[in-house]
Amino acid sequence: MAEVVKMPKMSDTMTEGVLAKWHKKVGDKVKSGDVLAEIETDKATMDFESYQDGTLLYIGIQEGAAAPVDAVIAILGKEGEDYKSLLDQAGSAPAAEPAKEAAPVADKAPAATPAPAAPKVDLSSIPATVIRMPLLSDTMTEGTIEKWNFKVGDKVKADDSLADVATDKATMEVVGYEAGTLLYIGLKEGEAAKVNDIIAIVGKEGTDITPLLQDGGSAPAAEAAPAAETKSETAAATATATEASSEDDSRVKASPLARKIAKDKGINLNDIKGSAEGGRIIKKDVEEYTPSAKAAAPAAEAAPAAAPSAAPAKAPIVLPTFTGEEKFSERPVTQMRKAISRRLSESLFTAPHFYVTMSIDMDQAITARNRMNEVAPVKISFNDFVVKACAVALRQHPAINSSFLGDKIRTNEHVHVGVAVAVDEGLLVPVIKFADGKSLSHISVEVKEFAGKAKSKKLQPAEMEGSTFTISNLGMFGVDEFTAIINTPNACILAVSGIQAVPVVKNGAVVPGNIMKVTLSADHRVVDGATAAAFLQTLKQLLEEPVRLLI
Repeated sequence: MAEVVKMPKMSDTMTEGVLAKWHKKVGDKVKSGDVLAEIETDKATMDFESYQDGTLLYIGIQEGAAAPVDAVIAILGKEGEDYKSLLDQAGSAPAAEPAKEAAPVADKAPAATPAPAAPKVDLSSIPATVIRMPLLSDTMTEGTIEKWNFKVGDKVKADDSLADVATDKATMEVVGYEAGTLLYIGLKEGEAAKVNDIIAIVGKEGTDITPLLQDGGSAPAAEAAPAAETKSETAAATATATEASSEDDSRVKASPLARKIAKDKGINLNDIKGSAEGGRIIKKDVEEYTPSAKAAAPAAEAAPAAAPSAAPAKAPIVLPTFTGEEKFSERPVTQMRKAISRRLSESLFTAPHFYVTMSIDMDQAITARNRMNEVAPVKISFNDFVVKACAVALRQHPAINSSFLGDKIRTNEHVHVGVAVAVDEGLLVPVIKFADGKSLSHISVEVKEFAGKAKSKKLQPAEMEGSTFTISNLGMFGVDEFTAIINTPNACILAVSGIQAVPVVKNGAVVPGNIMKVTLSADHRVVDGATAAAFLQTLKQLLEEPVRLLI
């Protein structure tokens, strides 16, 4: 008897899963323990094993599509067995008919002479694999193709990186996991696509991929072309480029993004020399292009000469004519900047922020750091001191180490400290996990490693998740004082300024001192003013007497 296979709940927080890949197709024999598919959850991609023997009669969800937990994703049974009653009992129509079903007759066919039912194309029999925009981070909704590493017609291997995709957190590689010929590219460089949209197809050379594109639910964004056509088009473009007039730049070889920027700026592409392969004009060429200076009348001619005064009066001041060019540059908003904008807006306008500032005497911390760096295996920074001191203080003030979850407040018993790192595209927050139990040297190594990964865009999503408290340090820029926006779902974030040499009063006398100001931004739904002040008092004691960090 046929049995329904449902989307399993593979983690405690999972509500739906994405079918990353099917390892079986309709008609295949399946044994108990065989891996049916790979399912991407909210935490990881995991193998899904069959718990029964039989023939795979039905697949209810395509690769790259999502389904809620307990939704029907497949049916196993005896070959040729009628399974439609099971779908009716499940309360949903088939999401994907089996390969051997016949397509319905067109509605407009005359009733007297019904057209014969045409067999539905068996997508599983097409020797090609659809590559979709992958979910590369837990908050990603779309990705931008920064660079294609192959072109249509190229041979690719299973472990080749097809493209570089910019997500809301980092630029990551998309691997096809299939060997063959690149038959289709659905996006141009610089264009964005939603998660699970078709971005490429890899398969046997000469394969008709039209059914795969039609089944994908959207028209192709860029036409797929055989390698021979691509070469002929390139040759034609080269031949006609020289014939293009100085006014018409439609046949000039240029990237879509470069063409758009040139159009916005009113620049004719015929005037620009391309730096890419074959003289192709790219974004950089347009942005660096400077129009030829037009002949202008000398400033002396433009300004009338001052008439000599008959009286020995003081000559009027004649200012030289100065002309400037109004210009500006624009750049598209990256996925990372979109995510930063969205999350910080939600935080500032949802969580009621309040701020508490305290000054900390860093004299003893400076002395302790100098002594430690004489023997430490790695150089310890003041930021490492702050991370360690915050982690120890959070143990004593668990209310600061909390999160507001709507109908409840979660108090975390573990201490994961996020450290904000500035990169060209925005801001990343790698997380030092269990920071309260790590030494200053250990923290220093992790912070440096994460900072290096962030700068080179190799920081993984798992390394930026799970923070319970965040530190934003602008001390290296000489900032006197600032406030930071809470990194939700954290309840607090600490803004750390630079150490300033200022006069201070000690034992009734004014003496030189080294003061660092810190400002705690707190979510008033979770933390009260007295609680925030008490946390900063503890932090102040730990940094003013660093020996406490070693106890």
